[in-house]
Amino acid sequence: MKKIAIIHDWLTGMRGGEMVLEALCEIFPSADIFTLVHIHGSVSEIIESKKIKTSFLQKIPFAKKRYRSFLPFFPLAIENFDITDYDLVLSSSHCVAKGVIPHPSAVHVCYCHTPMRYVWNHYYTYFGNKKGLIAKFLMPAVANYLRMWDIASNNRVDNFVANSYNVASRIEKYYKRSADVIHPPVDCSLYTPSERFKEGDYYLIVSAFAPYKRIDIAVEAFEKLGAPLIIIGGGQEEGRIKSLSRKYAQCVGWKPGESLREYYRNCKALIFPGEEDFGIVPLEAQACGKPVIAFAKGGVLETVRGIYSPYDTTEGNFAQRPESPTGVFFARQTIESLTEAVKYFEQNKNLFDPTLIRKHAESFDRPIFKEKFKQYIEKLLC
Repeated sequence: MKKIAIIHDWLTGMRGGEMVLEALCEIFPSADIFTLVHIHGSVSEIIESKKIKTSFLQKIPFAKKRYRSFLPFFPLAIENFDITDYDLVLSSSHCVAKGVIPHPSAVHVCYCHTPMRYVWNHYYTYFGNKKGLIAKFLMPAVANYLRMWDIASNNRVDNFVANSYNVASRIEKYYKRSADVIHPPVDCSLYTPSERFKEGDYYLIVSAFAPYKRIDIAVEAFEKLGAPLIIIGGGQEEGRIKSLSRKYAQCVGWKPGESLREYYRNCKALIFPGEEDFGIVPLEAQACGKPVIAFAKGGVLETVRGIYSPYDTTEGNFAQRPESPTGVFFARQTIESLTEAVKYFEQNKNLFDPTLIRKHAESFDRPIFKEKFKQYIEKLLC
């Protein structure tokens, strides 16, 4: 029997990457987990029950809460893991996990959520407007080092699996490597429609408060519309988002699975204003029979069958109108474009069938992911 190691960047909460990790733990129950930092109790029981090994960053004061501040040390920390006894290495990577150093005879498969977004496609979102000597003078040099390390360390991966065609194209651009695509899982057994369909009386956002998520656009749009918006989540931009939420937008913090499901069930639609690598949240909403109003870029184009509002309709995207839509797209990441998409949705609710929306989400169900990934590894090891 092969000895298996799963490498994951950090364990500080249950988000999309951790949903994939949880499924990997079920596929490979004997695997050990290696991660930079682990906040005990922050992830599911399935993950917590595994043998989890952390890096030296775990022992540094404040590293658990401010781990992103130690970004320049991530490569050293991940390379410091001794995984020479493992025959199969599975890295679940959106930052540095893929840079682990396996034994030469081991097979290393990287499930890539994205190449390191902090120094590639979202570098200016994270650091472009930062003030101070460190951000202005040191961060460009650090980012340059991390880009070179990121490119060099991809050679330690035997096979890439991308979470979307969007990310596969990014892997090809930055690493000059091809990647197979297996979409992440949504838990359709947990996220289900209510027995009696409810239209809902508010719109919903479920998101980490990171700069590239563009929650600020949604808050401003709904304050302008005078329509209720509930925001589930938290993170580094929490103070700023709360300051923008004056009358109609309400931040309620993170919510566990069953409570989150009730928020999905009782909303009018999910608002998704950011560009995501893939994005499991839109699928969770659709699994509950709810449509999605999303910025038309990134992974959402693979998970939502969207109609463009007339404000954003051109001859090109009008021709792509699906027969059974599951949401509305807005083409520009602006308050105006989102506002018009919400107005269009309000006027055309009859176009969205909860049963068909749910059926679409079921094609991404957890058992489907597990079977596809298991078959992929078995074929690779034959």
